[in-house]
Amino acid sequence: MNIRTELQQDYELVLQLNYEAFGNRDDEAELVNRIRRSDRFVPELSIVAEQNGEIVGHLLLSKADVVNENTKHEVIVLAPIAVSPRLQKQGIGRLLIEEGMKRCQVLQVPLVLLIGHPSYYPKFGFRPARPFGLELKQFPASDDVFMVLELRDGALNDIQGELVYPAVFFGG
Repeated sequence: MNIRTELQQDYELVLQLNYEAFGNRDDEAELVNRIRRSDRFVPELSIVAEQNGEIVGHLLLSKADVVNENTKHEVIVLAPIAVSPRLQKQGIGRLLIEEGMKRCQVLQVPLVLLIGHPSYYPKFGFRPARPFGLELKQFPASDDVFMVLELRDGALNDIQGELVYPAVFFGG
């Protein structure tokens, strides 16, 4: 398994993978395209898993903000992550997430936030975000799926407020 940065020549294969991984829906593939075209895209945080020359997994981490009355902090959000349906539950997602978190640490990202499965993401250290003074108001998300991972010691003490996803997440 080769975990590497997505290249431009991978784009169509990654879009097809997202389409298949999410039940033949275009939503996630279109989201990937919109993020790529935005100023919130971080090329080294678009990561693929390649097996025998085939793209079998993709993780996209991109910029968002946590805002309150006085400050705005740049953070990273994880969305989407896709694994080929025929290869799910074999650790590919884990490899992508672990590599993504390593890269975020190198880039000195303070926090990574996500909306995700409450029994999967805690394996990587993600915890419910609201008890740390983080909020999400753009769309409904229960406490157990709105999660945060602190990558810089003390970041959860320093960064509080509302997570604001960029307009590209909503078709803008």
